[in-house]
Amino acid sequence: MVNNPVRYCGSFLILISIASFAMGSGYGDTKTVPKGMVKIPAGTYLPFFTVAGVKAIKVASFYLDKYAVTNAEFLVFIKANPKWKRSSVSRLFTDTGYLIHWKGDYVIADEIKSSPVTNVSWFAANAYSKWKGKRLPTINEWEYAGNSPAADDKRPVEKIILDWYSRPNPAILPAIGSTFTNKFHVTDLHGLIWEWVSDFNSVMMSGDSRSSSSINKDLFCASGAAGAVDKENYAAFMRFAFRGSLKAKYSVKNLGFRCASDVK
Repeated sequence: MVNNPVRYCGSFLILISIASFAMGSGYGDTKTVPKGMVKIPAGTYLPFFTVAGVKAIKVASFYLDKYAVTNAEFLVFIKANPKWKRSSVSRLFTDTGYLIHWKGDYVIADEIKSSPVTNVSWFAANAYSKWKGKRLPTINEWEYAGNSPAADDKRPVEKIILDWYSRPNPAILPAIGSTFTNKFHVTDLHGLIWEWVSDFNSVMMSGDSRSSSSINKDLFCASGAAGAVDKENYAAFMRFAFRGSLKAKYSVKNLGFRCASDVK
C-alpha cells in the first residue's frame, strides 16, 4: 500500500512548524546551558558610581554558576593540578592563609565539603575557572546579577545584605544553597561569602588615594558620597570598599568565588 503523499507532506510540515516554534520561542533552550549554570539575560543596571556621565550599564547575556565553588569541587582541581596544593603553591600567587582551613593538601573535613571554598587567592580562583573552561565574572556582570531581587524573600536586597553584615561569621560556613535565590535562579550571591570578580582591581587603591581622581577617592574619602548614585546604599559602599582593599594574592576567610562564561 502506497502512503498518501499529501498526508505525508502535511505531517512533515507540521513537524517542521513545531520545531521552528520551539527554537524561536526559546523552548528547550535550557539544553544549551552548561550544567550547574544559569543563563543571565541581557539587560541594564544602575551602577553604584556614575562614570563620565554614564548612568545605566548595559550587560550582555552570560552564564553564571548557580552556586559558589565548594571545597569538594576545589579539591578535585587541586588533585588535577598539584602545583596549586597548599604545601607547594608559589607565594607569588597566594599568601600564607591559602586554604588554611583545610587539614592538609588533599584533606578537608566532612562538614565543609559542601561549603563554599574560601581562603583562595584571585590567582587560584582564576586558574580554577580556566581549568573548567570558564572565567570569573566581571564586576558589571556580578553587580547586575547581584542586584536582582530575591525570588523567595520579600525584603529589599539591601536589607538582606545588611542583615547578613550584622551577623558574625560562623566558625563553619553553611552549605551552598542555604541563603536566598534571586529572580535569575542564582543562589547565595549575598548572605554567605564575598566573591572574587575578574576585574576587582579596577577599584584597587594605588598611590595616595587622597590625591587620586579614581573611583577609590570616592570610596574612601568623606566626599565619596558625591559620586554615588544611591548615597544611602551602605551595602554597596562596603562591597566596593572591600574589593578596593584586595590584592590578587590575598586569601580571606569569607572570600570565595563562582564561575561565569560567555553565551555563544
